[in-house]
Amino acid sequence: MIREANIKDLDNLLELYLDLHEEKIPESSEKLCQVWDSILNDPNHHIILKEVDGILVLSCVCVIIPNLTRNVRPYALIENVVTRVKYRGKGYATECLNHAKGIAVKNNCYKMMLLTGSKEKSTLNFYLKAGYNNTDKMAFIQWLE
Repeated sequence: MIREANIKDLDNLLELYLDLHEEKIPESSEKLCQVWDSILNDPNHHIILKEVDGILVLSCVCVIIPNLTRNVRPYALIENVVTRVKYRGKGYATECLNHAKGIAVKNNCYKMMLLTGSKEKSTLNFYLKAGYNNTDKMAFIQWLE
């Protein structure tokens, strides 16, 4: 089942993020609760989840960003695409990315952008097959402390 995150999903989502790049689950705190509440109440912030037999196996984030160019059309940013290892290769990430695309189309976005830190050929080929390209623009990142 593909669905958007709700208030009950925080713990399972944080555990899933251990398969992304997190080293530990953040301790429960007022700041964590405020960020979670902010995400859930932001109509432009979508955390898309895939469950299999009641287990959270995949997530991706789709954020709609208002924009003053391109006839005042927003764009979508896709982030934090993560699938549990034993559930990879089953088409679940494609389902989630297609769901995100539906959100972007519904919001009249003119483009979707996705960055990946992976250098794995299989991951890069997956994103190419999903309709993303790596030739139109070049990404630059500045990490902040």
